[in-house]
Order: sequence, then C-alpha cells, then structure tokens
Amino acid sequence: MPHVIEPATTGRAKCRGCGEKIASGELRFGESLPNPFGEGDTTHWFHLECGAYKRPEPYLEALAATSQPHQDAERLRGEAQRGVDHPRVARVNGAERDPSGRAACRHCRQKIEKGAWRIQLVFFEDGRFTPAGSVHAPCCQGYFETTEFVPRLVRFTPGLTGADLAEIQTEIAKPSPPAAPSGPEPSATESS
Repeated sequence: MPHVIEPATTGRAKCRGCGEKIASGELRFGESLPNPFGEGDTTHWFHLECGAYKRPEPYLEALAATSQPHQDAERLRGEAQRGVDHPRVARVNGAERDPSGRAACRHCRQKIEKGAWRIQLVFFEDGRFTPAGSVHAPCCQGYFETTEFVPRLVRFTPGLTGADLAEIQTEIAKPSPPAAPSGPEPSATESS
C-alpha cells in the first residue's frame, strides 16, 4: 500500500510525530510500513506538518501522489525537502532547558550546563521514534549543517514562549564548537 494524504475518518488516531489526536476530517499523512506482527502493511498516521518534519522522504512521495489539495502544500514540501537535504534535521523533537547538567551534547560531546537550552533528538528505527539525546543550541549549525529548523522547535515544543524562542535563536546563532573526534555516531540503541 502506498503512502497517502487523506482526511481522517474518525478522529481517534494519534499522530506518531507529536502524540496528539488527529481531528476527524483533518488531512493527515499515512506512512505505509511492513507489519512487524504479520503479513502485509500497517499505516502510521501523522499530522501533515509532523509528517513533513519527521518523515520527509515518505511524505514527499505521498505529496507527489495525492490529489488532495491543501493550502500548506508548498511550505511543507520545502520543509520536507530540507529534511531530505539535511537528514539530521528530521531528528528534531523540540527544545528544553537541561534539567540536570548530566547530559552530553551529541556534537561536541561536552556536558550541557544545567539550565542551558538543548535541542532534543529522536531516531526513527523499527517503525517508532526513540529518544536519541540532545545537542547544545550553539552546536546546532555543526550538527544539523543548517539553522533552518526553528519551525520544528515550535511544533514539537508547544509551551515555547516568544522570549524562549528569541533566546534559543540567539544561542543557535553563536559559532558552533568543533565536533569531538570520535568514531561513527552511535545509533539510538547505543546511546541515550
């Protein structure tokens, strides 16, 4: 079964990207994946925006095949293409202040200071999103190879205020420290 963009029929499905319900009648993106428990495929549902941000390649396939017009199609096509061009951008899962000072940045491998802004990451493996650590806000340019991911922060951090966003953008604009020398980046199962 191909990936689809279609109206939600019941409003019972939860978005795999943000965890919120998809309202009945709202256009949604369905990613078709092999069923891990039996034969055939299963469909994972996303809000259009969440699908474009977190599953850019299948979203673009569905967008190319759909006859369902929607007003944000071009903006979301651009966001999904950014995720294809910069694959780590699809890992963005929001922003938060570091609560403990114990987490290490995935880019520079240094501890993230307690209270400092960090960008949360997830990996998509085996049909689900798995927490994958975080990066310092100043390390974003080096890690993501772009700073054009702020709409993702807003989408996946609902409580973010305008002042928070301005502070994060100031931190992101700072020069990125060099990445720590190491082997290949660990997968989600190898790190937190």
